[in-house]
Order: sequence, then structure tokens, then C-alpha cells
Amino acid sequence: MTTRKPKGSVALVGAGPGDPGLLTLRGRDLLERADVVVHDRLAPAALLAHARPDAEVVDAGKAPHGEGMTQADINALVVARAKEGLHVVRLKGGDPFVFGRGGEEAEACVKARVPWEVVPGVTSAVAVPAYAGIPVTHRGRTQDFAVISGHVDPAAPDSTVDWRALASGPGTIVLLMGVEKIGKIAAKLIEHGRPGDTPVAMTRCGTTAAQRTVVADLNTIEQVAVAAGMKAPAVTVIGSVVGLRDKLNWYESRPLFGMTVLVPRTRQQAGTLSYEVRALGGEPLEVPTIAVEPPRNPEPMRKAVSGLVQGRYQWVAFTSVNAVRAVRAGLEDVGLDPRALAGVRIAAVGDATVEALREWGLFADLVPGVAMSSEELGKTWPPYDAQLDFLDRVLLPRADIATEALVSAVKAKGWAVDEVTAYRTVRARPPSDEVKAAVRGGGIDAVVFTSSSTVRNLLALAGKPHERTLVAAIGPQTAAAAREAGLRVDVESKVASVAAVTKALGDFVIASRAAALEAAAAAPSKKARKAPAKPAPKAARRR
Repeated sequence: MTTRKPKGSVALVGAGPGDPGLLTLRGRDLLERADVVVHDRLAPAALLAHARPDAEVVDAGKAPHGEGMTQADINALVVARAKEGLHVVRLKGGDPFVFGRGGEEAEACVKARVPWEVVPGVTSAVAVPAYAGIPVTHRGRTQDFAVISGHVDPAAPDSTVDWRALASGPGTIVLLMGVEKIGKIAAKLIEHGRPGDTPVAMTRCGTTAAQRTVVADLNTIEQVAVAAGMKAPAVTVIGSVVGLRDKLNWYESRPLFGMTVLVPRTRQQAGTLSYEVRALGGEPLEVPTIAVEPPRNPEPMRKAVSGLVQGRYQWVAFTSVNAVRAVRAGLEDVGLDPRALAGVRIAAVGDATVEALREWGLFADLVPGVAMSSEELGKTWPPYDAQLDFLDRVLLPRADIATEALVSAVKAKGWAVDEVTAYRTVRARPPSDEVKAAVRGGGIDAVVFTSSSTVRNLLALAGKPHERTLVAAIGPQTAAAAREAGLRVDVESKVASVAAVTKALGDFVIASRAAALEAAAAAPSKKARKAPAKPAPKAARRR
């Protein structure tokens, strides 16, 4: 009896233009299930975090000058892996069928009789202009646009581009790539009738914190691009819609735009902070400084979970997402769900902790007010009342290095507290030499510390941040730890939440920029400093 091999498949997934948040839901789902991921140079590296830890990840390269695998090599690889019964995701920058050679890879799958599908991506032809504040169509200006490859040679006799039609039409022209040939392309359009003063915008690294845009016209775009040092990847927009950028430039005006922000959290927790940084226009650099591991002796935690189920506790206090995960895992290990906690009152510290409980189907009965901290929870904790409270015991699942402030406060109000180590926080592996150099040499614009341990561990793993790096701390305890470590704390959020500390950082940056502009405007020019002071009018001197 012969065993039939399982059928594999190939998914051509568009990775989008650069912002990881622009990946489609279908693309994310396929990445999470893939056995093999073959990605291009332009596919955002952050998307690989969606892949399974055991997935085979292949860098296909596809650099502009031919570095990396050939197209034939890629076709052969994805087909071979699929025939082995594996599910392959071919992760391609932008959209697979817009200058992405996705059609060629699909043809290879058809020829090999391999099941395949295409997941369209957000094309940079539309997304990059949008992030630069330029709609490719706009009522009253133009109702059509054309997308052409900037790699085409305008002088080539076998070019399939109808330059005359492009130049004579009123629509927007979008060039993908083409930085090196922009002068020739502009000259070709002028030759066929497009006015030389037609506005042009070129944007490199669009939809990322490294985005940069220059504006010129057809006559001057080559010189302006060269002077600005523009390089691939870049998208160029030609047409009257470029004039809307002054009004609609939303992305490049965000508080943290262009800034690299270090996120020293565990891999499981970095996502929330990275999301907030990106929402403010920054580029997060995730450098785990803490790893979360189970307790060395799991028996106390097992007994604590059993006590929760058996009604031993009136309260359980969660001070972190990791504590929620530990209790949840303990219940699920014995086949129970949140209903097992019916009758137990729940306290929580931090927006992320509250959200983790909500995702599990639970809602906190007690959450501290403005200051989201263990100290504030202790202050707001209700006193024990023997007539109202049928039990006097509180369970506190916590980290092995947690502070005693909450325990002392709750005990002072008449409660008996059982502390149990739900998880251990250990120092993560050291980051790469490149990251260490960036931290020490000023290559990081800001760092956001979310706990005292992230402060200590970052300094131990990567060294002290450069003096020009902004330091933001979440709450007073973390800020105090940073100062004790010899750091200057520029931003301290009043509320101990990720959203609050990133907003505070953004507000600080905006205020700093405004102050710098005001100081520059108030400073006398060099000519003014060199020129002798004019004598005041006599009337003024008499006054």
C-alpha cells in the first residue's frame, strides 16, 4: 500500500509598501500557518514575526542589481517545497501582480500543477503618495492615473510605454522606482508635450519612519533628487495633484515621524508599544531585555490555581499581563475556563492587564484611578469588613522580582495575602553588535522604559543610551530606576500605561521642536551680529 503525500500549496502574498500595519488579514493568517516563507528585500522584516518559530524562512534577495536568487531559482524553490507537501508563502513587497513578477511565479505553479492563490497587497503606487499627502486622483484636478515602471529606458526603441499618450493626457503619472532614470523620463515627457513646470514629488522609503519627500517640477526634479541624495526604493508622482501635499501632508507631520524608538520589552509584550510608536509616526526597534519563564517550582502556582477554583480566595490581583497568562494557563491545563473564577473578585493594574482579562472573558472589579500602579491599587483597595466579606484572603500571582508595596498596603487594610510566583523574569540574550553601537552611539532617537527591570537589563545588555537619546519612563517607579542608573529622564507619564507614555513622548517632541523654532527665530542673524548697533533716536534716548 502506497502512502499518498499530503498536498502542499503556494500563496503569493502582497506584503504592502513598508508599513507592517498595511498587511491584509488574509496575508497575516497565511503567514501564521506557513511551513515555508520566501521573502523579498522590500517585504517589511517586521512581518516575519507572524511566521511560526519553526517555519523555514528564506531570503530571496531580489536587490535592484541582481543580488540574491534569480527568478528561476525562486520559482523552482516554491514549487519544490509545495510538492513536498508544505504550505509556502511567497512574501512580496507591494502587490504581487504590480511589477512584482507574481504572474511568472503563478505560471510556474500552474505548470507544476501546484495549488496556489494570490493575496493582493496594498500597492506602493497608491499607498506611498497617500502617506506623502498626495491623492493620485482628486475631483477638479484629475480623474485618472497611470502607473509605469521607472526601470524602463525612455530611449529604448522596443519600449511598450506610449510616452506621447502619457505626456498629452491630463492624468497623474506614478513611477515605481526610476530614481536613476528620472532625468531621462522627465525629458521624454517634456519632449512629447507635458509642460516643464508640471509639479513632481519623489518619496523614498514611503509609509515608514524613514520616509522622505522632495518636490520639484519636470524641469528640475533630477537636480533636486540628486542634491537630496534620493535613492531607491522611491515612488514619483507627476501631476497637478502634487500641489495638494501642502494641505494633506498628514504622516510626515506626526510627532515621532522620522524617529527610531527603542522598545525594550519582551517579545510577547512589544506589540502594543510598537503599535503606539508607529501610530505617532515613529519606527520601533524591538530589543527584548526580559524573557519570561515559568517558576522553578510550579507546585505553589498549581496549588494557588486550585485554591481559586475551590473558593479559597475572595480576591485575585493581577499586576501584569504575564500574571493573567500564567493563571489562564493554569486553569486551561486542568480543562477549565474563566467560569471557574465565578464569585472571585478581580483587581487589575494597567490598561494592558485589563485588556488581557477582557480577551479572556473577565472584567476587573477594581482598577486604580489615574495613576495605574501597584501603589495606587493598594491605596484604593477596600478595607476588610468581617460582616460583608465572607473570606479574608487575597491571591497575588506575581513575578519573582515584584515589589512589596501592594502586599503591605493590602495587609494593612486587614486582608491576608498569599503571594505566589507565577512567572520569572530573566535577562534576555544580548542584542546584536549593530544594536549596541546604535544605543551607545546615538543611533537611537528615544527609548521607552516600561519597568525598572527594563532599565537595568538594557544597560547590562547594550550599555548606557547616548546623551542625545530621549528617555521616557512609564510611571514614577520606572523613572526613579532610570535616574538611579544615571540616566536623564526627559519624559515621565502620569498614567502608567503604554498609550500614556508614548503620547507624553510625542507631546515632549512637539514642544521641543516648537521651542527650537522659536529660539532660531529670535536669534539674531550673523549679519545682524556683525553690524554695528545703530544709535537710538534722540526722542527714544530721552525717554
